Amino acid sequence: MPIFSKKNSIDIAFSTITAVAALTVLVVICGIVAVLFKESWPAIQKFGFFRFLFTVEWNPVTSVFGAASAVYGTIVTTGIALLIAFPTAVGIAIFVTEIAPNALKGPIGAAIELLAAIPSIIYGMWGLFTLAPIMSQYIEPFLQKYLGNLPLFKTLLAGTPMGIDLLTASVILSIMIIPFTASIARDAFNLTPGVVKESAYAMGATQWEVVKDVVIPHAKLGVFGGAALSLGRALGETMAVAFVLGNNHKIATSLFDAASTITVTLANEFAEADSDMYLSSLYYLALVLFGLSFITLAVAKLFLLRAEGKHSR
Repeated sequence: MPIFSKKNSIDIAFSTITAVAALTVLVVICGIVAVLFKESWPAIQKFGFFRFLFTVEWNPVTSVFGAASAVYGTIVTTGIALLIAFPTAVGIAIFVTEIAPNALKGPIGAAIELLAAIPSIIYGMWGLFTLAPIMSQYIEPFLQKYLGNLPLFKTLLAGTPMGIDLLTASVILSIMIIPFTASIARDAFNLTPGVVKESAYAMGATQWEVVKDVVIPHAKLGVFGGAALSLGRALGETMAVAFVLGNNHKIATSLFDAASTITVTLANEFAEADSDMYLSSLYYLALVLFGLSFITLAVAKLFLLRAEGKHSR
């Protein structure tokens, strides 16, 4: 009998410790939201929720603050980064899972993980001193010369290429999120049952047809979930973007214009906030970013749960 009592007490202690650890996460999240809401309340009262989101002006001198330019820069940079990174990452995942010989799968997988482990400030320094000059001297003039006269790109590629702009920041972000999307896409492709692919090959399907008609449809929910998780990382990225984007509070119509994002604004101006309303507006920006990140990660989790349910059936 004492043996069973001892086991029960250990189980109770173990369950309690794990429950406290799990609840700590919820407490921390609720605490962060409470602090952000409390500190941003003066700005919410003065500017209102929707008026703050749609006001472009950000002027600390007159104490007029609006999030529109920062939200716009955040959405544009992350959107372009995802457009660049998604097909590249899916291509990498297809090559690693379906095409590459076994001798290459390990090194390529390790390289992807190493790319994800590089600190963002190193990406930023590389972007400022290496990528930005290449963009301003070669890539951006090339795009402007051959695409700038087309109606679709005439406004997007207007202005003087400087290298410190929306396009360069988007390229940096795309490089940073490629390993996350590629890793999750690779895992999703590996979940495709081998018997299904073998049946397709037995019916005379080519490798391209197997990938297009079997592997990708079977893993699409997991791939989209990985892309959404990568988008969440891109939304919160600060240092790499701060090096190559500038801090220009305006709605940039050209990809060659300097702009601002929520994270860049917080990083550059938090220490300079010299009034309570200025500081409260920055907290309000942080609350908006928290909301965007939460929605993005919730969508990603929904995709991943649906993919998990599909494979468990």
